[in-house]
Amino acid sequence: MKRVIVDYKKLSAEILNLLVTKYPNGFDDADTITFRNAQNELVECIEARTEDTIYLVKVSKRLVEAMDDHEVDDDAEPMDDVDMDFDEEEIED
Repeated sequence: MKRVIVDYKKLSAEILNLLVTKYPNGFDDADTITFRNAQNELVECIEARTEDTIYLVKVSKRLVEAMDDHEVDDDAEPMDDVDMDFDEEEIED
């Protein structure tokens, strides 16, 4: 399974839908994944999964605001049809 680290600036509506669906009441410390990146910086993420990819979305104040303001779009295009070019770190299992 592929793992992709995504920053808020590169967050697609489909991934935001996944996050809002998984964390309808928000998330807390128990939901976060913390690790050190290649620059030895501490990174906090929350997880969103599709059939073939685990997205680790970096936690930030803007992410929380976007999740609070977002309504799940039932007419969103399927994840298979979305271009997922994030220019972010990619980690293979």
